[in-house]
Amino acid sequence: MADETNALVADAAEAVTETADGVKAKFSKAIDDARAGAVALGKDLQEKAAPYTEKLSSGEFLAEAKPIGEQAKERALNLAADGKVKASDAITSLGKVVADNAGLVDDKLGGKYGDYARSAARALQETGAKLESKDLEELGKEATEFVKKNPVIVAGALIAVGFALTKLLGGKSDEEA
Repeated sequence: MADETNALVADAAEAVTETADGVKAKFSKAIDDARAGAVALGKDLQEKAAPYTEKLSSGEFLAEAKPIGEQAKERALNLAADGKVKASDAITSLGKVVADNAGLVDDKLGGKYGDYARSAARALQETGAKLESKDLEELGKEATEFVKKNPVIVAGALIAVGFALTKLLGGKSDEEA
């Protein structure tokens, strides 16, 4: 009986892991798409700016560069909005997966753990909905306030993200060099 329960719990854990991997893949694709869009935007801006480098000293350059800057701003806002939607969808999907598996957790581990799963699912779905309902300006203000209130947490998170990106992108440590 215990072996059967352990096997069922392992199967449930594997199903949750596979679903979480799918959500991670969607989120990674959204980040990759945003990164590719930013790279394309940078290249596009460099190409458009090349003919104007000679005009830097004249006021004519500013008049011609303003529309390009507006286009870049509009494109960046569109990419940010798309990223927000994709992130919101990914968080909401993960919440749905957890909610869908809460009954299985009840059956295998008990009602207390199932309640934890349902609570986590609700929190994820509410977070996704809140993210979806806020506009980019509001999200920017909230991020700025968080950074001002928690500079140490933000610095630590940035260091951790930098370390993780270095490892993911094939950077070498001092010991490997």
